[in-house]
Amino acid sequence: MNKYNLTIPHIRRSSHLSQPLKKAFSKPEKIAHIGIAVHSIEKSLPFYTEQLGLTLEKIEDVQSEHVKVAFIKIGESRIELLEPISERSAIDKFLKKKGEGIHHIALEVKDIEQRLRDLKTNGIRLINEEPKIGGNDAKVAFLHPKSTHGVLYELCEHTKEE
Repeated sequence: MNKYNLTIPHIRRSSHLSQPLKKAFSKPEKIAHIGIAVHSIEKSLPFYTEQLGLTLEKIEDVQSEHVKVAFIKIGESRIELLEPISERSAIDKFLKKKGEGIHHIALEVKDIEQRLRDLKTNGIRLINEEPKIGGNDAKVAFLHPKSTHGVLYELCEHTKEE
């Protein structure tokens, strides 16, 4: 029993995990950022800076993802506004299908390559089996939502202190 007098049922390991779980991996360090798909950074940004009082750090193009990204600092984390700059962008497809809103949650990790190997060994489906360079020159890789209960997660490893 806990302070709410609730019992916690026995939780079974997901049936899609075919391998035994590895125990020697490091936990994510923090939520690096929350990615929000928008049609226009220019039109969306005033809400974050003027109404919420958050600080815009910078705007950059991430050619590998065909997006323009606005980095907005909030505490030790960031909000990333993601605007497509090409129809080849996953954000463009997301906006056409679902409209503006939360696209992904990014988790800061150390040794992203090892984390990807561990997750794959544990049966987690990866979108990127090798990291690529994303915004702020971070190494990034995405986990498939079919293995994460419908949430698109991004793993990030920053080479410099954020």
